[in-house]
This record gives sequence, C-alpha cells and structure tokens, in this order.
Amino acid sequence: MIFDPTVILDKLPEIGSGLLVTLVLWIVGIVGGVVAGFVVASARRFGGMAINGVLGLVVEVLRGTPFLIQVFLLYYGGPFVGLMLDPIPCGLIGLTVYAAAYYSEVFRAGFAAVPPGHVEAAECLGMTRLQTIRRIQIPEMALIVLPPSVNLAVILLKESAVLSVITVPELTTVVSAIGSQQYAFLEAIFVLAVTYWVIVEATDRLGRLAERRLSRLRFSKA
Repeated sequence: MIFDPTVILDKLPEIGSGLLVTLVLWIVGIVGGVVAGFVVASARRFGGMAINGVLGLVVEVLRGTPFLIQVFLLYYGGPFVGLMLDPIPCGLIGLTVYAAAYYSEVFRAGFAAVPPGHVEAAECLGMTRLQTIRRIQIPEMALIVLPPSVNLAVILLKESAVLSVITVPELTTVVSAIGSQQYAFLEAIFVLAVTYWVIVEATDRLGRLAERRLSRLRFSKA
C-alpha cells in the first residue's frame, strides 16, 4: 500500500462543497448559540428564581447528554411529535441549541465575574439597571468571556463532524465517501485532520488578536 493523499485532493470541488457546508453550519451555530446563550444567561440572572430554575434544568440536560444523542433524537425522534426535518436544517438547529447551552454558562460566569463594586458604583451614579447592564456589565464581561468563547467555537467545529451520522453533506461526510470510493481510508482521515487543524489554528489566532485589541480598547478608556 502507498500513502497517496492526491487521490483525495483530486476531488477538490467535492471537498470544497463539503467544507462550505461545514463552515456555514459552524458559523450559523456559533452566531445562533451566542445570541440564544446570552438571552438565556440574562434571563437566568435577572429574571427571578423560577425562570432561573427552569432554564437551568434545560441547560443541564443539554450539557449532560452527548451531542450525538441530541442529533439522533431530533432527526429520528422528531417525526413522532410531528417535527419533520431535512438533514441540514436538523443539523443547524441541533448545533445551535447545543451551542446555546454552553454559551449561556460562559455568559453566566462572565456576569458573575464582574466586580460587584463596579455595579454598586453605577447605582450610586444613578444609572438604571438597563444602563448598568449595557454600559458596565456587558463591556467588562466581553473581555472575560472571549477566551472561553473561542475555545467553545473550536469544540463546535469538531462537533459538527457528528452531523455526518444524519447524512448532512459536510466535510467529514464528503471526504469519507471519497475515501471509500477510492479505497483510500487513511488518506481521507489525513486530509480531514489537516483541514480541521488549519481551521482551528486560524480560529485560535483570530481569537488571540481580538482579545489583545479588546484589552487595549478597554484599558485605553480606563
């Protein structure tokens, strides 16, 4: 046997199509997860004990079960309750909900990490709760939550490969199919690993750059 990754790379148009699907799923999942996670974290912190209890239970269930199981339940169990989803919409919803559960915990920890003295100072200046959240808590929280948010984005990229089990035509599905057709299983795994690694490295570097710039902006205004 000869290790020859060119047998996989000869199918660049198909690989590019799968990569595009992966990137779209990933980016939409992150954006949706960040928005939903922030709403959930805000509701838990400022919505009272009842809301905190209900949302906390939902978050714990989502965080306590594997993403694979959640995707199976959504795709194969959905029809039992009248929810018929094609693979790509199912993947988008599943990845977004999964991301929202984790991002909500990141934002909740970020809110808790803001020094109470800063909030009390804002109240002494006569700021309303909304003004305090918008002008004090959110800006300070942004710098705190950025590193774990980038790490979570990396995790979500790798979790997107799970969507291959419901035939979403993403990168893992496409490259694995090419590897099977060409009897080049090791080459397919190698191409997948390198591609994911490149995206992860790019994401990590962008996250570090954003963290440095946000830190400079924060302290320049201090």
